[in-house]
Amino acid sequence: MTRASKELLTRLYDLATGDEDARVCRDIPDDACRHQPRNYFAHIVALIATKAGDLLMDVKTVLAWILATLGAPAVMIAMLVPIRESLSLLPQLAVAGVMRRYRLRKWFWVAGSVVQGVAVLAMVPVVLAFEGAVAGGLILALLVVFALARGVCSVSLKDVEGKTVSKTRRGSVSGYASSAAGVVSLLVGGWLHFGGTESQSLAVFAWLLIGAGVLWLFAAVVYAQVLEPEGATEGGASALAEAWRSLRLLREDARLRHFLYVRTLLLSTALTAPFYVVLTRELTDSSIGALGLMIIATGLASLLSSAVWGRLADRSSRWVLVAAAVIAGTAGILAFGYGRVDTTHSAAVFAMLFFVLGVAHSGVRIGRKTYLVDMADQSTRAAYVALSNTLIGIALLLASTVGLLGGPLGAGGLILLLALVSLAAAALAVRLPEVQ
Repeated sequence: MTRASKELLTRLYDLATGDEDARVCRDIPDDACRHQPRNYFAHIVALIATKAGDLLMDVKTVLAWILATLGAPAVMIAMLVPIRESLSLLPQLAVAGVMRRYRLRKWFWVAGSVVQGVAVLAMVPVVLAFEGAVAGGLILALLVVFALARGVCSVSLKDVEGKTVSKTRRGSVSGYASSAAGVVSLLVGGWLHFGGTESQSLAVFAWLLIGAGVLWLFAAVVYAQVLEPEGATEGGASALAEAWRSLRLLREDARLRHFLYVRTLLLSTALTAPFYVVLTRELTDSSIGALGLMIIATGLASLLSSAVWGRLADRSSRWVLVAAAVIAGTAGILAFGYGRVDTTHSAAVFAMLFFVLGVAHSGVRIGRKTYLVDMADQSTRAAYVALSNTLIGIALLLASTVGLLGGPLGAGGLILLLALVSLAAAALAVRLPEVQ
């Protein structure tokens, strides 16, 4: 990198962080300090690319719409969220121990991003050449590969970021990336809704997936530019063994058990999203413009609600969980009721309800993370997180069987069922003790 490029990065870093000195480093190695502007922007650009890629092939909207268009069974659509979330979560327990053996961990992220990109690109010929259960099965198989690679990236990102970006700057990395991805969601959704594309052009789906795959490959190239100091290769406990030992906490800690019951029921807010998409497609003109509205709703929900939920969670994460669960349950009941009305259904109405669900799900994510962190102390936090992630990952896999009810209940019936589960979660969350 030329001297002029370094000076430009330093000036941009000053603007982005408010630092007068780009070498303010509080908890990263000295040899990483002088490269912090470069590493800071490499993280931001790579995360913007992956978050935008997530949007273009979002399992709750885009992949759900694609599978419905291709005629895949409801049970396969129901498996999209559990596969992506659980298989991104469970491998982290084993990967952390393996990664500890290597001094440089950024290559785990680079490799994981490449695998994710290739897996998404491999979905393109499936969309164009197959349909029904065959198409659904192939896409789910590729999603398994994608999710496992995503888990590798998740573990390595935390480690590399901890060595290359100062503690007081990591939040802004995520914040800038999330905001940029939210803007991308509005642009993509607007293009789909107002672009005048044909009602069910498979070529549009193919281009969305191609765009997502290319973004992950681009992110891999960018992240390879991170200048990472070598890390320790000894002294790390096995996260898998730690989680196994932590099972005793279920017997000893009633508050943790109560929280896990609530968190398990709150999975309903994520599981129900694809069925909103399916119901919208079934009851409206099923044009890609309607999918665009759903994507816009997702982006707006994230942009507008996350900061508010965060401030509320600092006051009472328990009441955030209660409120978010009630909102999700109410949205589901309204969506079911609107779907049952004998009238011409509007995609805009479903998109508004999907926006409300997105707001609720954002509250659930922020509330349960805040509650878990504040509930534990320094000596138990790692064990709580490992145990919670393991059990929720297993619960997600089991929850994928909800799609078996798609035949007798239909998409609307499943939305109503999961809405009632959300309300049950709210009732249970009311009894959680305060931790703030």
